Amino acid sequence: MTSEIQQAVDGIVDGSLNDKQVEDWLRNVFENGLSDAQTVELTHAMVHSGIVLNWPKEWAHLVVDKHSTGGVGDKVSLPLAPAVAACGAKVPMISGRGLGHTGGTLDKLESIPGYKVSRSNDELRAQIEKHGCAIVGQTSDIAPADKRMYAIRDVTGLIASVPLVTGSILSKKAAAGLSALVMDIKVGSAAFMKNEADARELAASMTTTGEGLGMDTTVTLTEMNSPIGFAIGNALEVLESIETLRGNGPADLEELVCIQGGIMLTAAGICDDRDEGAHMIHDSLHDGTAMKKFVDMCVSQGVDKDIFDSEKSLLKALGLLSTTLQTTEVYASEEGYVCDINALTLAKISSDLGAGRKHIDDLLDMQVGMIIDAHIGTPVEQGEPLVTIYHRTDLTNQQKEKLLNAFTLSETLTEPTSRIIDIL
Repeated sequence: MTSEIQQAVDGIVDGSLNDKQVEDWLRNVFENGLSDAQTVELTHAMVHSGIVLNWPKEWAHLVVDKHSTGGVGDKVSLPLAPAVAACGAKVPMISGRGLGHTGGTLDKLESIPGYKVSRSNDELRAQIEKHGCAIVGQTSDIAPADKRMYAIRDVTGLIASVPLVTGSILSKKAAAGLSALVMDIKVGSAAFMKNEADARELAASMTTTGEGLGMDTTVTLTEMNSPIGFAIGNALEVLESIETLRGNGPADLEELVCIQGGIMLTAAGICDDRDEGAHMIHDSLHDGTAMKKFVDMCVSQGVDKDIFDSEKSLLKALGLLSTTLQTTEVYASEEGYVCDINALTLAKISSDLGAGRKHIDDLLDMQVGMIIDAHIGTPVEQGEPLVTIYHRTDLTNQQKEKLLNAFTLSETLTEPTSRIIDIL
């Protein structure tokens, strides 16, 4: 006998339930929740509402991935996927676009001329077989139930539900045929989860449901009050990702890549524990093998290899040498040590300049954004730059004031701490 949950998912996919009926069903879940077993059942039905990718038996255990709930300057996926592939795992990363104050992983990659995020399942399989990694968009036959459910949730205010968030994320990942997943849940003022208690509730749902689907699932809780790295904005974040792949990245970004990559390698059986895995990832960032994988991935997905030949050709390709792009520096009004940076303020201004979208069909300006000149722990003198803005329209005095106030200075040094809150 078909369960009520399976019937609902079938009706969502085949259209026998109209939008109002789907909304009513989703609202009931939103208001009353689901048990752990029901969340597994819902996610399983969503997974099997479309095709599920299968991988050759010889290396199916090597197929791993990571998903983040998103944050400011969160470009972790760009260096992570090729670094993990460089160490011998397989990463078919199905990613999304950003809605709100930041571009998503696909948006960032599309700032590289020629990069095609749309791949058929056969093309994806061939690329994973040959290069070990791909970062692509969701095809229409991967978890189609989620596509309709999310669209209705988005316009009816039914996003913030733990079972529905769990089902939405894990259905797409499980449909990619993963043996293991690292789920990065951001916690803080610029994150979807503002407090640790809520983040832990979502983490418990993710791990229980992931394991219920037969997918080894680990959650990292990571801090999202200040921006990750120095770059905010699509092309600027690609540039910083490439610097990280060359072993010159910001310490906090490299830490996240190494630790999450180490967990993925351990789950794939490539190393004994996550510390060993983290060292392997670190080595791949510094010996050129991760960068080679990134170039191979980009070329396989339509990018001209020549853009990686020199710094100038890369900057030109990314549009960062455009004569229409203005730069404005915001300077410290006093001396001190940077002890806090309000990531949400910086992200909202970047978005207003064109780096993020407020509606799903908004076009992004790939080149606008900002580079943070003084991160937490940096000593600054009065008149030294705190942040450099890349923009096309003039900044307002109000924007400049908000940018200045986003940086909190102290008389005493605040040492930057690890972004990892916990690993569950």
